[in-house]
Amino acid sequence: MRRFALVLFVSFLVPLISGAQKPDRPKLVIGIVVDQMRWDYLYRYADRYGKDGFNRMVKQGYSCENTFIPYTPTYTAAGHTSVYTGSVPAINGIIGNSWYRRDLKRGWYCTEDTSVTTVGSTSTAGKMSPRNMWTSTITDELRLATNFESKTIGIALKDRGAILPAGHAANAAYWFDNASGGWITSTYYMKELPEWVRKLNDQKLPDQYLSKNWNTLYPISTYKQSTEDVKDYEASILGEDNSFPHNTATLTTNKYEAFRQTPGGNTYTFDMARATIDAEKMGQRGATDFLTVSFSSTDYVGHAFGPNSIEAEDTYLRFDRELGEFFKYLDTKIGAGQYLVFLTADHGVAHVPGFLEEHNMPGGTADDAVIQKWINTSAQKKYGIAKAIETVGNYQLYLNYAALDSAKIPVADFKLWALGELKSHPAIMSAYDLTSLAAATVNAKIRERITNGFNYKLSGDIQFIFMPGFFDGSNKGTTHGTWNPYDAHIPLVWYGWKIKPGKTNRETYMTDIAATVAALLRIQMPNGCVGNVIEEITR
Repeated sequence: MRRFALVLFVSFLVPLISGAQKPDRPKLVIGIVVDQMRWDYLYRYADRYGKDGFNRMVKQGYSCENTFIPYTPTYTAAGHTSVYTGSVPAINGIIGNSWYRRDLKRGWYCTEDTSVTTVGSTSTAGKMSPRNMWTSTITDELRLATNFESKTIGIALKDRGAILPAGHAANAAYWFDNASGGWITSTYYMKELPEWVRKLNDQKLPDQYLSKNWNTLYPISTYKQSTEDVKDYEASILGEDNSFPHNTATLTTNKYEAFRQTPGGNTYTFDMARATIDAEKMGQRGATDFLTVSFSSTDYVGHAFGPNSIEAEDTYLRFDRELGEFFKYLDTKIGAGQYLVFLTADHGVAHVPGFLEEHNMPGGTADDAVIQKWINTSAQKKYGIAKAIETVGNYQLYLNYAALDSAKIPVADFKLWALGELKSHPAIMSAYDLTSLAAATVNAKIRERITNGFNYKLSGDIQFIFMPGFFDGSNKGTTHGTWNPYDAHIPLVWYGWKIKPGKTNRETYMTDIAATVAALLRIQMPNGCVGNVIEEITR
């Protein structure tokens, strides 16, 4: 009888103990990256935002007001990777959107993978995978922590915005294909598209959105936070003029590339996010799932028209409205308070130099290719060698060691000369030997960001830093990539499951996101993570 009682006691005790130890987690985690979103956009248009989108997040969620990117250069692939790995390019191996491969003597794209093929199209746009990323992601760690019961899926118009956040162990990643005008993936994930993706593609939604043209959401006279509609320093949507309304319905050549440069690209991404949650039953299976969504059209619009354009303002007003509708959908589908969301950006953006000039502010452009030709021409005059610099990329010079060795020119001597030349350029503020940065006289913040961006196996030899307001590009439109606050200060807002309203002005970093998600979910942080938990959120 005693033995029976003991067995009965243990049979009741074991489930009780195991139940007590099971970590409390949300049903679904959604990581939102708004490509090229400067921090100030949270407030610049706040009086025009509705109550259900950005304002809902800021008022009901927790905002880290001083979140920065802790490395340079600040590019899309590096940003998405660092958000989800909690690491920096020096560790995770994604040092830019592309970089120079000395062994191959050519540029190498961040998600390039010739061992896989496209799924969902006959184009080569699917020859991509996360294999170039050296570290695990927080999405990988959730899969590991649940013995792969959790699902992780990545979505973005850009392949790099979908693939890198979803991680190595992802169930799927989907991105937009210009050839077919639909969602594709690669054989890294699957052999054929799921039926639900094929059905979504069959609807040809991008064509429907393009057919409506792009006019302002509100009367154009109400866009008081923007410049006049037409500016010479703005680019255009693939040959279409740069004034409202943008007649996208008449585009025929490269129309899907043009589609990326309209708010319809964000709408289509929201369509895909909802379809994914519905079809894959994410957050509805008893396990915590992770959906990564990157909105790429904000970046395409920002590059073409700049942060002070009506196009940028209209894109964010539309995005805010759609974000609010997405939250309402999640409240119904997953349950209010049952999902965790963080919203951030991969980088910011600089003002268009022409806009700065209009207002007597410093700024301008320089061209990497011109800098490379200038240094090589000067080196040939001084040392008698051709092509001393193999290439210039990511604000770095790659030396031609074979040419220097053949001419018996000491590398240290050449670097010293090249540094002096670079510093004489009117657009360049300073330049540094990347292997001797510790000994250089440089601002501590800039030193840290260069160090975090320098990868011994992949990076160049000399880094140059532009003057504030300057960047590598043309006089039409704008770009990003520097350490400066306009490129490196990004939003970070937490909302939903166990998030209490509040904000902090303490300096936090992009790399803290993965560490904080790990703490909230009670799982291991990614294996290259150098970020810290934002304790104000986890208390």
